[in-house]
Amino acid sequence: MAKINLAVLFGGQSSEHEISCLSVMTVAGNLDTEKYQPLLIGITKEGRWLKVDSLEQVQDGTWRESPVRVLFSPDAEMKGVLLQEGDSVTYQPVDVVFPVLHGKWGEDGTVQGLLEMAKIPYVGCGVLSSAVSMDKLSTKILVDTLGIRQATYVPVYAPELEDMEAVARWVEERLSYPVFVKPSNAGSSRGVSKARNRQELEAALHLAAGEDSKILVEEAIVGRELECAVLAGEDVQVSGVGEILSAAEFYDYEAKYSNPDSRTVVDPELPEGKAEEIRQDAAAIFRMVDGLGLARVDFFLENGTNQVVFNEINTLPGFTSISMYPMLWAARGIPVPELVERLIQTAYLRR
Repeated sequence: MAKINLAVLFGGQSSEHEISCLSVMTVAGNLDTEKYQPLLIGITKEGRWLKVDSLEQVQDGTWRESPVRVLFSPDAEMKGVLLQEGDSVTYQPVDVVFPVLHGKWGEDGTVQGLLEMAKIPYVGCGVLSSAVSMDKLSTKILVDTLGIRQATYVPVYAPELEDMEAVARWVEERLSYPVFVKPSNAGSSRGVSKARNRQELEAALHLAAGEDSKILVEEAIVGRELECAVLAGEDVQVSGVGEILSAAEFYDYEAKYSNPDSRTVVDPELPEGKAEEIRQDAAAIFRMVDGLGLARVDFFLENGTNQVVFNEINTLPGFTSISMYPMLWAARGIPVPELVERLIQTAYLRR
């Protein structure tokens, strides 16, 4: 029986490029090679698509020196890629795609749109759900209709920062310090900072504007950071709840990936009924954005009130060795190889 040609995309042009290179080690390293013929396609920060021969090249970074360019065609009859090395061009068919891409130009509906045009099945959420979930402001507007509590927020647009005094006053009229300032489109907490006063607010707004032209300023929710995983094919399955124990004041990029004192706890002790509430909210939010395949949904459990507060949804969460998504499913009896296989199967359910 012929093997299935599976293209695995990684790297990308976003600020989460390095995390994607770690995630692909887990995904590609747990493929059933008796069933699949993998084609590793690395996307450099500059946007070059390259054929990668081995995970060893991903690990040592030499994949970026590959002489073979990959031309991914949106031609719906082609259903494959062209491999170009010098003057030589060859065709390679692609049956299904696993985009292990985080952040902009990968998790935001752009790559998904290319694959829709090419009519090639792919793992993960579609164009609309990817774009909406990547944009924090759009997600908040949708979740508002569900009646699920989330942090009070004020949208700010980068051109408005020319009159910083007016923006700061507008924020201060609606929110009390401290506040969190976030780019609407960014991942792994890139560009996110906490502001305790006017001076820090202005600096935080400029930092966030470096990531996106649309910015959210949110009330600071003090509480436990909780996450659950969604695996959705013909039905929506939700994992147990995990807890983030950040070594920093909040779970920023450095705390996630560089600080060894940050920890994740699977199945922490929670007040009665709260784990099920979080699971139900996660499923409702996933359905609201029309999700498919996978997502990680993040919440707070507010100190003092024990209220569940929605934070954000990630439609292609980290798949590294310390990532919560695969850990939560492993705790539910689904090891990584089985999880990867189940996710690939969801690609064929797309309508």
